[in-house]
Amino acid sequence: MIRGVGSRELEVRRSRFVCTLARAADEAEAMEFLARHRRAHRDATHNCSAYVVGEHGEITRSSDDGEPAGTAGIPMLEVLVRRGLTGTVAVVTRYFGGVKLGAGGLVRAYGQAVSEAIDAVGVVELRPVLTLTVTVEHALAGRFLGDLHGRGVQPSDVRYGAAVEADVAVSAAEVEAFEAWTAQVTGGRAAVVRGAPGHVEVPV
Repeated sequence: MIRGVGSRELEVRRSRFVCTLARAADEAEAMEFLARHRRAHRDATHNCSAYVVGEHGEITRSSDDGEPAGTAGIPMLEVLVRRGLTGTVAVVTRYFGGVKLGAGGLVRAYGQAVSEAIDAVGVVELRPVLTLTVTVEHALAGRFLGDLHGRGVQPSDVRYGAAVEADVAVSAAEVEAFEAWTAQVTGGRAAVVRGAPGHVEVPV
């Protein structure tokens, strides 16, 4: 999916194509974003759109918004699909510059506007993780947290009470290796509890 909300402007023969990207958890969220965007840009010649949502990108929609059929929404959607994005909505706001581009020119312009916006905003990959809660006594906490930092791992939360508890997101494939490492660096004096599975965003 994309890293976050962002936009990019492309000018082709005096027409301005402004592509805005946003995340959408589902189709309702995508449609709500598009409705807000169209209201905010009522003065534009066209507000063409495409989105891909669903866990596996199974829901796809596109709109030419008055451009010749197949010259805007479909090329935009093809870019999203080709880039492997889901949970993403794109709208290209066009301000006509007085020069007709023809069907081929429109296809290229709308596709390029989305592609350049994706490059500008950036893409992240969702990777499965488990949050492990590691409990150690205060005497071991400093060393454990220091060793954890040395591995390039930052706990999502650390709580100090009768003992010290640290929540650590670990790749699902590395859980057992992390548990073994924790036992090694604490002399077997740490308790590790596996939490619910989740995902972390990793830039790609």
